[in-house]
Amino acid sequence: MFNQRAVKKEGYPGEQTAVPEVVRRSRYPCRLSMYSDAPDVEVSIEEFETFALDRLQVLRAIEDAQLRAKGEDDMRKRVSEALEKHMPSHTNRSKLPPRQLVGERRKDHVSHFILRLAFSRTEELRGWFLRYECALLKHRFQNADLAEKQELLSSAQLRLAHLSPADRGAKLGSASSFYAQQEQLFEVDFERVLDLVGRSQVVLRAGRAFVPQSEVATLLIHEFRHTLTQALSVCAKALPQMGEDERLLPVLQNLSNQTARSEYQSTGAAGAVTAESVVGLSDSFPLCMQHLHSQLARDHHLRHGGRMQLGLFLKGIGLGLQDALVFWRRAFSAMTDDQFQKGYAYNIRHNYGMEGKRADYTPYSCHRVIMSNPPGPGDHHGCPFRHFSSERLRAALHKDSLPDPEVREVADLAQAGHYQVACTRHLELRLLHRRQNNQPQPDADIRLSAVTSPNQYFDLCLGCTKPAPPAAGADTASTAAAILSGAPKAAAAIH
Repeated sequence: MFNQRAVKKEGYPGEQTAVPEVVRRSRYPCRLSMYSDAPDVEVSIEEFETFALDRLQVLRAIEDAQLRAKGEDDMRKRVSEALEKHMPSHTNRSKLPPRQLVGERRKDHVSHFILRLAFSRTEELRGWFLRYECALLKHRFQNADLAEKQELLSSAQLRLAHLSPADRGAKLGSASSFYAQQEQLFEVDFERVLDLVGRSQVVLRAGRAFVPQSEVATLLIHEFRHTLTQALSVCAKALPQMGEDERLLPVLQNLSNQTARSEYQSTGAAGAVTAESVVGLSDSFPLCMQHLHSQLARDHHLRHGGRMQLGLFLKGIGLGLQDALVFWRRAFSAMTDDQFQKGYAYNIRHNYGMEGKRADYTPYSCHRVIMSNPPGPGDHHGCPFRHFSSERLRAALHKDSLPDPEVREVADLAQAGHYQVACTRHLELRLLHRRQNNQPQPDADIRLSAVTSPNQYFDLCLGCTKPAPPAAGADTASTAAAILSGAPKAAAAIH
């Protein structure tokens, strides 16, 4: 797959000639790519990891920008800054040496395929990678010049049916006035532009959508999403064959874990958690886990979705298997020991990898809590910022003694669909009030990177009230403690 001899043989002829001519004859004539062909180059282990980590930083910056940016302009600025820092990619019109231009594009090409391998392991990882690779291509396309856009569209082979002026009136009728008179239109199946359909930016006729040239990027992203989805499935089937490669597999696993979006690694801020200590720690739970814990205490029961969400969260903060069995048995006090053993103990042991296929299940990420298995009647799992009504959410926030303006701020974020931003802001306000109680600073504020896991929320919240034990991996909690003590730039270290 990777063979650097091809690059060396190709060389960089005419180093002194015009850059466009040299680059045009290289294997990377355009800085935009649909990544349809796998790289045929050799890379060192150092390059393999460095390239992938730099691209991962860009994808994470896109995720944070989508969650925290104050508008489209702010989001584009954040993403552009991340690209310039980690993966600069200059146009053919730049005056940079050909070797540098080709090197930038080689890094872009290789790093995409490395992460494609790394993020094919699970459905959730594939979804994360797909979402932000599409966002990256869209950002680059929007910021490309006309020649680059035309070259990419030509290579993408989008199979567009151009609507001639003569057919325009016949097919659209009075709806033709929806578009500018001189704007070119393309006729496609509406499934290819669901985003435009949802925003009422195209006219539909008999299952066909009429897309203006200004919105062709939507078609491009749809095609890219389709081909990348298929490619990730192929990689997922091929990945087990790499199990014998002791050099690459650990690197690939480490890369996917570093998203912190699906498999957050707890800092151990709570130390050794027992069945008795859970109640005392619940003050630092995120709202979703506080709700599950309070409903469990009230009803002495939770349905399967709630047990899974709370159980894996408690496992993640340090509750061991034996203490978990004690905790759940005491919580389910309305049933007999025999009922508990037959109906629930097996599932608890299964979550800890002691039954069935003995998989070591990890706590749910925010994305999974928000997007999968919405709660029905009698259920209490899910994300309060998404699944609670506005009135119910405001009532829950008031229980944290937040003043009305702050409750409105958080609730408005949730109502606008920014669920993780709302949860993060909730945490920021909780930490801010604690800091002001200890060290009054009326004008101070706390800003954190977006919370992506209930366990991350817990570690940050607990780390501000109790010093983390001296152990490897406690950086997040110690950073939060620094925030509480008044270090103004500590938040920048949390990702």
